Amino acid sequence: MAGNGAEIAAPRIGVLALQGDFREHLAILRSLGADAAPVRRASELTEIDGLVIPGGESSVMDKLSRQFGLAEPLREAIVGGLPVYGTCAGLIMLADRIVDGIAGQQSLGGLDVAVRRNAFGSQLDSFETDLDVPELGETPVHAVFIRAPIVEQVGGGAHPLAVLDDGRVVAVEQGNLIGTSFHPEMAGELRFHEYLLAKVAARAATRG
Repeated sequence: MAGNGAEIAAPRIGVLALQGDFREHLAILRSLGADAAPVRRASELTEIDGLVIPGGESSVMDKLSRQFGLAEPLREAIVGGLPVYGTCAGLIMLADRIVDGIAGQQSLGGLDVAVRRNAFGSQLDSFETDLDVPELGETPVHAVFIRAPIVEQVGGGAHPLAVLDDGRVVAVEQGNLIGTSFHPEMAGELRFHEYLLAKVAARAATRG
């Protein structure tokens, strides 16, 4: 506590490290003062205050999460209020519905949205653009889209955070969850990770 001179512990934020660009997220979180650690086992979920699910291959991430016994504990943590931020494949993992998943593909769920995988085409169709995200301030967010999903439907429980010029939704929020189609970590954009840390702090405050 500040009043008696004791240091306030940094929040411990996990990054799901089964596959994908988890190292970039670990670096960003550490730069923001978080105690960031890779998560590969269910037991590690009890040690974290928040979680990032990185970009990568959502179908592979799904299979590995089940193979490693992480899928069900992750679902329980999400339902229990753990703040989670999913980018690209991470957004797909958090979606309640996948429009074009491969045979047998599952998601963790939690976001009341339907997403389409690789909605913008192949890696050759990757692009960058600036997005208005009012919740993150007036300065636009520079977004990098790489084989990105799109949010095709937003249910009543979810709230769009950002849309493209054509109206397609590329960032959403629902309670303790945040999802983006794009990769802020590849553009040096820190505000979504800061937004996650704010959710972590708010949860800690309510839990005393």
